[in-house]
Amino acid sequence: MDFNQLVDAVSQNAAFLEKTLSSTIKRDTFTARLFDIYKQVLKEGIAQTVFLGLNRSDYMFQRNADGSPALKQIEINTISASFGGLASRTPAVHRHVLNVLNKTKDAARILSNNPSQGLALGIAKAWELYGSDRALVLLVAQEKERNVFDQRAIENELLARNIHVIRRRFEDVAEKGSLDQDRKLFLDGQEIAVVYFRDGYMPSQYNQQNWEARLLMERSCAVKCPDIATQLAGTKKVQQELSRVGVLEMLLPDQPEAVARLRATFAGQYSLDLGEEGDQALAEALAAPSRFVLKPQREGGGNNLYGEEMVQALRQLKDSEERASYILMEKIEPEPFGNCLLRPGCPVRVVPCISELGIFGVYVRQGKTLVMNKHVGHLLRTKANEHADGGVVAGVAVLDNPFPV
Repeated sequence: MDFNQLVDAVSQNAAFLEKTLSSTIKRDTFTARLFDIYKQVLKEGIAQTVFLGLNRSDYMFQRNADGSPALKQIEINTISASFGGLASRTPAVHRHVLNVLNKTKDAARILSNNPSQGLALGIAKAWELYGSDRALVLLVAQEKERNVFDQRAIENELLARNIHVIRRRFEDVAEKGSLDQDRKLFLDGQEIAVVYFRDGYMPSQYNQQNWEARLLMERSCAVKCPDIATQLAGTKKVQQELSRVGVLEMLLPDQPEAVARLRATFAGQYSLDLGEEGDQALAEALAAPSRFVLKPQREGGGNNLYGEEMVQALRQLKDSEERASYILMEKIEPEPFGNCLLRPGCPVRVVPCISELGIFGVYVRQGKTLVMNKHVGHLLRTKANEHADGGVVAGVAVLDNPFPV
């Protein structure tokens, strides 16, 4: 819930976003296009009054110097945070397997988990506050969507509340979307209360038509999840700046306990902007590459650079302004454990694995009032320790469940 408040605070602080991203948008064209839309919306005036965040904050466990376990944040996802639907189904799968093996006591220890219900609850609250019973939820999806069943779980939860969802592409919005004089969003003649983005987080998902569709939706009074400011709040550069001394205190004044909880999860984050600070970070990474990860301003997995790949990239970027489009992060070192990963066509065997824990958070704000702020479930992904990067969609990780011991 602390990270929900932090993301919401960042999204409302135009001066912080502009200062933080000033160097990045000079070299990263994707972030620059998002920021251009953000500036256009600010200039015209923000039409929406209800704001919805469906976030997932991802962590790994590692050992502190004294041997105590510590939960360290990898990143926070503020757009298209996936697997809430499938994670709601995996407890039943593992309970079934254990029951078939006559391990009923172990089956009973699998934690209940239903993030799809909680995520839908947030969308439903935003829809309710929008204030039109006839308005729909628009789910913006890719044409060839591989993760459709994850999304359908949330759609079905909404339908059970008599809230109807339509699935459309950016291209459909560009061709058939419009705003009325009150900046209400219409698509195929139907009013849209909530726009839920499950697309639009990578450069390859945009062409000029799609950028125009995104701007149209952002100018509307429909509730965007996320709105453009919240998407920018989830960039790697913002994450790096949040780790600076005094920044959390500025964004969350008079909340020292929340600040302490947040800071305890931070791994080291380092700017690569041209200058003394960036030069020092770059030199340290080249001297000890196993301690760092190089991150671009990208979502979707499989973008980070490690080891020799990172070293080569840093050498190429050393004297270039383009290095401002990356950040360096301390590499989290979780303890491997033995587990079996079930894959088609592969023999079942125990291999060293590591896991990543995601916590789903939902918040709804009306004006300046936070009317909902809760965590609604978790996601556990496990992969063989030999893989440095890549997730479930990349075919590297599998969906898992925590097992309390």
